[in-house]
Amino acid sequence: MTATALLTIVSGRHDHLRGQLLGVAAMTEAPTWHVVASMGDAEVPAVVDSVPAPPGTRRVVVDVPAPADGELPLARARNAAAAAALERGAELLVFLDVDCVPSPGLLAGYARAARHPAVRAAAGPVLLCGPVAYLPEGVRVTSPADLAQLPGAARPHPARPDPAPGTVVLADEDQWWLFWSLSFAVRASDWTRSGGFCEEYVGYGGEDTDVAATVRSLGGSLFWVGGAAASHQHHPVQDPPVHHLAAIVRNATVFHRRWGWWPMTGWLEKFRAAGLADYDAATRTWSVAGPPAAAARSTVS
Repeated sequence: MTATALLTIVSGRHDHLRGQLLGVAAMTEAPTWHVVASMGDAEVPAVVDSVPAPPGTRRVVVDVPAPADGELPLARARNAAAAAALERGAELLVFLDVDCVPSPGLLAGYARAARHPAVRAAAGPVLLCGPVAYLPEGVRVTSPADLAQLPGAARPHPARPDPAPGTVVLADEDQWWLFWSLSFAVRASDWTRSGGFCEEYVGYGGEDTDVAATVRSLGGSLFWVGGAAASHQHHPVQDPPVHHLAAIVRNATVFHRRWGWWPMTGWLEKFRAAGLADYDAATRTWSVAGPPAAAARSTVS
């Protein structure tokens, strides 16, 4: 049997973490390890202990220091969680954001996909992505009984593939940039080959697309995995995400230096339209304009 590790990074959002832990306890196939990387949040161990682990699952809490007034080290935290799992012998790494509640078949779906002939035959590293559907504001997961309502309440993402349960579909060339870290799996050997997340990215934005670009550059493959589903718990969002303005501009610049093209152009153009960012065609650079990052964050309710 494959040694599996579920990896979660967290800072705050304790209610979401409890909801995820309840979902993990109800999975048909429990992970060998559940590694939770706490980004400077001293309360995380107590939250993890508040929900019993499923039989056979060992929990590990990894502390990843985070600056008190800075952007969260998302890339570094995911790498730290993966390192802890690999040290313990994990063969399949399943990343699931703290906002997400796994379906009962999520881990089994990813494990089955990792054994699929097309995945095993792929020459380069492989990324496996399951569907994530979105829960409305009024649906919360506070007890095991709440899990039953999730399949009917969650709304599929309109722009992302949702294959039938049990199927594994190779992504088209133009679908590479739909990869996200909300929910994905990678074999330990492929994680090592690709090098994980680039830690030059600090804060929100760009680090997911960089992983996709790296794996693609290595001749890898992206597969959509039917049945490895998760439900995303509601939280307020902004479009564009003004509270991440400085990080998005900075991380977009990192990505452009590494790959030669600009990611997140939809957000960047919306920032420019709002007077929050500028593009200099002569130097081909984006920069923050108007209020500094702290002032931008203060506009978020």
